Amino acid sequence: MSASQRAATAGRTAGAMTYTYLGPEGTFTEAALLQVPGAEASDRLPATSVSAALELVRTGRADAAVVPIENSVEGGVSATLDAISAGEPLRILREIMVPITFVLAARPGLASAEIRTVSTHSHAWAQCRNWADKNIPQAEYLPASSTAAAAVGLQEADPAYDAAICSPLVAQRLGLSVVAADIGDIADAVTRFVLLSLPTSLPAPTGADKTTLVVPLPEDHPGALMEILDQFSARGVNLSRIESRPTGMFLGDYFFSIDADGHISDARMADALKGLHRISPNLRFLGSYPRADHREPEVPRHNTDEAFRSADLWLEGLLGG
Repeated sequence: MSASQRAATAGRTAGAMTYTYLGPEGTFTEAALLQVPGAEASDRLPATSVSAALELVRTGRADAAVVPIENSVEGGVSATLDAISAGEPLRILREIMVPITFVLAARPGLASAEIRTVSTHSHAWAQCRNWADKNIPQAEYLPASSTAAAAVGLQEADPAYDAAICSPLVAQRLGLSVVAADIGDIADAVTRFVLLSLPTSLPAPTGADKTTLVVPLPEDHPGALMEILDQFSARGVNLSRIESRPTGMFLGDYFFSIDADGHISDARMADALKGLHRISPNLRFLGSYPRADHREPEVPRHNTDEAFRSADLWLEGLLGG
């Protein structure tokens, strides 16, 4: 821990945890945080953005942060993928799944046909777009930093928009007028959140784990991506998510954000990461942690830990003979 981090944490009560999350209060992110054991009784700091939440952790003003990383409708959350790919390294400790439902809240006395502007987070808008096109086609969309921020803005004396798409919880907390409920286009939409801290001890393997990586593409040439993927496929490691993101350095320069089934302590995963490091030495390991759905991967016999141990003993025997 740096000197600035030690100074920031010195005033906190010994043993007390401070969590931060994408705020304001009432976001789906806060709902995810409240699933973390002990979080309900801890200090909770809402942040204005994903980057702001992670900065609180990196500077020692919070012990851990909960941020959205993936949505079942929209895919990866680019703000999170980019923020954890650079800067001081962070470590994912666990993932949390939250079912997502939305309501349309409007200024008091306003009917849906009178709504001309509606605000919400971009991912929420994408998940309600078909409903909006059908039910409020006249409404213009205004982006907000979160669904809860849009709901809070609706309470201002002279709000900049007529309605907000938000969670039922925040609408209830704020006493907003709900015009329509359950307006998501996909009934079983889910958002995945992660709990991040500064690098610390890894969670113990459970047999149903996930490993998250950031892999820069060191050189753009035919087959470059295949070289990366081969490190996993040759060892029987399944990828549950892979997305490319621009590094921001120059046009065409990308890194890959990857979720792989397994724990770094698994022989197949460890061997894959060693092979990957030879290809992309600047890869970033973001953690191995339990899967929220507890689903164990199917591992071929020749990729089990026992198979790797047997192969090591066989080779040692040859070299020693």
